[in-house]
Amino acid sequence: MASALYQSIELLSREKGIEPSIVVGAVEEAIALATRKYYKTQENMRGELNKDTGEITAYIYKTVVADEDEIEDPVNQITLTEAQEMAPDVEVGSEIRLYRDTSPLGRIAAQLAKQVIFQKVREAERDTVFQEYAHREKEVLNATVKRVEGQDIIFDLGKAEARCPKREQSRLEQFSVGERVRVVLLKVDRAAKGPQVIVSRAAPELVQNLFQSEVPEIYDGTVVIRAIAREAGERTKIAVMSRDKDVDPVGACVGMKGMRVQSIIRELRGEKIDIIEFSEEITTFAEKALQPAKVSRVSITDLGEKQLEVIVDDTQLSLAIGKKGQNVRLAAKLLGWKIDIKSEEEKRQEVEQQMQALAGGPTTPIEQVSELGESIIQKLVAAGITTVESLADMTPEQLEEIPGIGEKTLEKISVAVRHYFGHFEEGEAGEKPEGEAEVLTAPAAVDTAEAGLENAAEVLEESESVTAEQAEEALDASDGNESLKSSPKNKVLLLKNWRLRTCRRQTQRNRKMRAARKMRTPCKTCMRLTQNQKAATATE
Repeated sequence: MASALYQSIELLSREKGIEPSIVVGAVEEAIALATRKYYKTQENMRGELNKDTGEITAYIYKTVVADEDEIEDPVNQITLTEAQEMAPDVEVGSEIRLYRDTSPLGRIAAQLAKQVIFQKVREAERDTVFQEYAHREKEVLNATVKRVEGQDIIFDLGKAEARCPKREQSRLEQFSVGERVRVVLLKVDRAAKGPQVIVSRAAPELVQNLFQSEVPEIYDGTVVIRAIAREAGERTKIAVMSRDKDVDPVGACVGMKGMRVQSIIRELRGEKIDIIEFSEEITTFAEKALQPAKVSRVSITDLGEKQLEVIVDDTQLSLAIGKKGQNVRLAAKLLGWKIDIKSEEEKRQEVEQQMQALAGGPTTPIEQVSELGESIIQKLVAAGITTVESLADMTPEQLEEIPGIGEKTLEKISVAVRHYFGHFEEGEAGEKPEGEAEVLTAPAAVDTAEAGLENAAEVLEESESVTAEQAEEALDASDGNESLKSSPKNKVLLLKNWRLRTCRRQTQRNRKMRAARKMRTPCKTCMRLTQNQKAATATE
C-alpha cells in the first residue's frame, strides 16, 4: 500500500498534468540538497523515497578505485581496501553508499526543499504545456475567457492559459468572463517564464474552420476552399471550387436562404463575407475577386512580377477600390498578384500622353529651316518657338498673334515649312520611274487647287477622327523604337497637318472674298437699267 506522502504526490501530478516520477525525483533532489547544505559538505549526495513507508533517506556515494595511486578526487573516490571494511563484497568501479541522518534537518532545510520541489514541478509543467501545443499551430481550439489584462484577453485552454493580443482581435467582438469561443493557435513561445501560448480571433483559419463546420460539402471534400483573404472585423473574401460539376460551390456555402453563411456571420459578430468561385484563369479570377464592382477588362502587365492592370468604368472605380482600398487589397491577397486599377478616363489620358510623347520625339531646331531668314527666326524664338515640330503644330491664327508676323510673313513661313517637310514626303512616296512624271496643265492645276481648298476643312475633320484602338495600336507598334518616332513618315504627317490647317484658313478667306464680291456686283436687272439709261442718253 502506498504511503500518504506518495498518494499526495500522485494527486499533485494529476492536477498539474505531469508524471508522478517527475515529482518524486524533485522530492529526492530537494532532500539531497537540504542534507548537503546542513552537513556543509561537497560530496555527491542523493535522496531516496520509499513509496510504501514514505520514508526519505539521504546518502553519499563514492566510487571504488584499486589503490591510492588511482585516486583523482579524494572527496568522491575511495580505495578498495577502505571500501571492503564497510562492505566486504564491494568491487573496483562500483559505488558505496554512506547514509546520513536526516532527522536533524530543521525549518530552514525544509523551506529550501520546498522551493526546490516547486521549481522542479513548474519546469515539468512548462515542458508538458510546450509538448502539448507546440505541434498544433494553426489549429482551432475551444477556449473559455478567463480574464482581461489591459488590451489582451486571457483564455483558458484546459491544460494551459493562452493570450490573445490586441492585434489578433476583431474590433467587432467583445467578450465577457466565462464565455466559450473558438480561437486559432498561432504559436507557442518558449520564454524564460514558461511557454507563452498565443491565440487569435483574426486568423483566416478561423473562417475556414467555421465553413467546415457549417457546410457538409466542404467537410466531405466535395467543395474545396482554395484561398481566403481576411481583414478581421471588416470583410472576408473566400474562393471556393467544386470537385463535382453538379454541385454549385457558392450556393453550397451560402445555403438555403443564406442560412449557412448567416450563422458564420453571427459567430464573427457581423463581419461581411464575399464568397467567390475560384477560376484557374487569372484574369477571370481577378474579375470575380473584385466583385461587387464590374470590371471592363483585365490584362497581365508583368507575368514574372505577377502584376495585373484592371480597367473599370468611371462610375465603378470607387466601388472597385473599396473603402480605404479594402476591396482591391483583399482581392490582391486572394489572388497573390499585384493589382493596378484604372478608370477608362485615366487609361485614355495615359494613351494620349503616350501619343504626345510619340509625336514629340526627337526635335529639329528651327534654325535648320534656312528659308525663314534670321529676322523671322529671331521673332519665333522670342515667342518660345524653338523647334520645327512646335512651329508645325501651330495654327495660322496663333502665328499672327506673335508680334511682327503679318500675312506676308505667314505665307513665307508656310512656304518654308512645306519645303522643309517636302523632302520627307518625297522619300516616303519614292522616286517615280523616268518618263512617268505627271505634268498638269494650267487649267487642271487651278481646278485641283480650288477643289483642295473647298474640301480642306472636311479632310481635316476626317483626319482627326482616330479611334482609341488605333492610337493604342500605333503606340504598341512604336513603343521602345526611337527610330520610328523620328521616321520620315511622322515628318510627312506633320506636313499634312500643316497643309490642312493652312488650307482651312485659305478657304475661309476665299469665302469672305467671294461674299464681298457678291455684295459689290449688281444684279442683272440693275445692269439692264443702267444699259437703257446709257442708250437713252446716247440717243438724245
